[in-house]
Amino acid sequence: MALKIAMIGAGSIGFTRRLMGDLLTVPEFADTTFALTDINEHNLDMVTQLCRRDIAGNNLPAKVEATTDRRAAIADADYVICMIRQGGLEAFQTDIDIPLKYGIDQCVGDTLCAGGIMYAQRTIAAMLDFCKDIREVTKPGALFLNYSNPMAMNTWACNQYGGVNTVGLCHGVQGAHWQIARCIEHWAKGEGLIGPDEKVHKRDVDVIAAGINHQTWFVKAQWRGMDMIPRMLELFQNHPDYPRTEKVRIDVLKRFGYYSTESNGHLSEYVPWYRKRLPEIKEWIDLSSWINGETGGYLRVCTEGRNWFETDFPNWLAQEPPKFTPEKRSEEHGSYIIEGLETGRLYRGHFNVVNNGHITNLPNGCIIEIPGYVDKNGINMPVVGDLPLACAATCSASVRVQEMGMEAAVRGDVTLLKQAMLHDPLVGAVCNPEEIWQMTDEMLVAQAEWLPQYAQEIPQAQARLDEAVRNGTRVHLMDGFEGAARLHTKTVEEMAAAKEESRKNAQAADKGKMTTNA
Repeated sequence: MALKIAMIGAGSIGFTRRLMGDLLTVPEFADTTFALTDINEHNLDMVTQLCRRDIAGNNLPAKVEATTDRRAAIADADYVICMIRQGGLEAFQTDIDIPLKYGIDQCVGDTLCAGGIMYAQRTIAAMLDFCKDIREVTKPGALFLNYSNPMAMNTWACNQYGGVNTVGLCHGVQGAHWQIARCIEHWAKGEGLIGPDEKVHKRDVDVIAAGINHQTWFVKAQWRGMDMIPRMLELFQNHPDYPRTEKVRIDVLKRFGYYSTESNGHLSEYVPWYRKRLPEIKEWIDLSSWINGETGGYLRVCTEGRNWFETDFPNWLAQEPPKFTPEKRSEEHGSYIIEGLETGRLYRGHFNVVNNGHITNLPNGCIIEIPGYVDKNGINMPVVGDLPLACAATCSASVRVQEMGMEAAVRGDVTLLKQAMLHDPLVGAVCNPEEIWQMTDEMLVAQAEWLPQYAQEIPQAQARLDEAVRNGTRVHLMDGFEGAARLHTKTVEEMAAAKEESRKNAQAADKGKMTTNA
């Protein structure tokens, strides 16, 4: 079956090649055409060279087409995959640094909180343009698979205002599923239920996770017919590593009774309890990995990864190409969804879709993350029912922020944008209303080139900032504040001292920790 799969934002360092390799492990997809597009021609050219080298090294008839003309790339496509970072690292830097001046300390800043809300303003404007092109030039019914954060707001806008069937994909559930399997393995060995050399694979543990992206909760976990939910706190508290690396998640588990799918650093910035008092932040994080809560950690590793890729590209090109084999296929959902739809092979995963009575105590129309099944009949999502009340309350607060942020991005509505910031759990815990109003104006001005829908509003935002300076009413800032736990961004020379580690980091930097079969 000769498919055409378009990838928007294909200049990403590792993600494009990973997804292409996953798809090319499917025998029926050997002659797929991959249409790569990106606004950065230099990045696109480097990734294209690597993709073509990889295909040639596996002796496959697949083809790679590359163009900066997005509309040409997606013309007649069967599937369109989005992996953009709108505004690149330049805009991402402001998502972290401007809120820091107001005392808002983020680890990632790409889903909720001040950074995530502004990220949505940039990304939704672009993605609605993508949707227009999809409606007009792809094959009828082409599925839009979105990997770009902020996942929920972007996917919500595309479905509600873009007129395109859009499914959001994330690997947070897979990563946390592995953690649960490792906890069960450690406990089971201690109980004598398995031998000292036996392993517990995640496929041995049946789970249901439900909620919203990056705030999804394991409401069911069974191993050998045993309900592991009542034991979950004990399992994590007794693990040799997780009490150090997952302090926030374990504390929430202790108080909610359910484990969150997302990393310690992610979860810490979506709730109002762990990063609001700067002296306490270090008590809740671990600096052995950025994903455990480091201030601006994801920005740091992305910056280092991009800089290293630029420097090390000739060595990448000279490497032996990876082999596209089933055991090396990653756990990213995208390739399995396309395989299920095209071949009929059943696949079960967790996907981000429009809530239509699937989670009964979250609003219909919002974007939820729940289990789904894919085969020739399509993507089918079962009803989960009610979330536990504490989980639902936390998700509901975030959903309303997402809704306001999404609507603000679609309308170019500054007041609604500020109200989204005001109601964000962590922003509201740290800042008073006037600080939030000023911070939002400052972020609008700093990101003006990526915010076409606010073109008429940004001069007024600048005028308000100028007037506050003249009148002496500008709120107090923490100028020069680097955050409670910010680490140095390595130079290329420093990274050269550990080349293999730097190369591995660069390959994973676009989407954090890529999950692979283990």
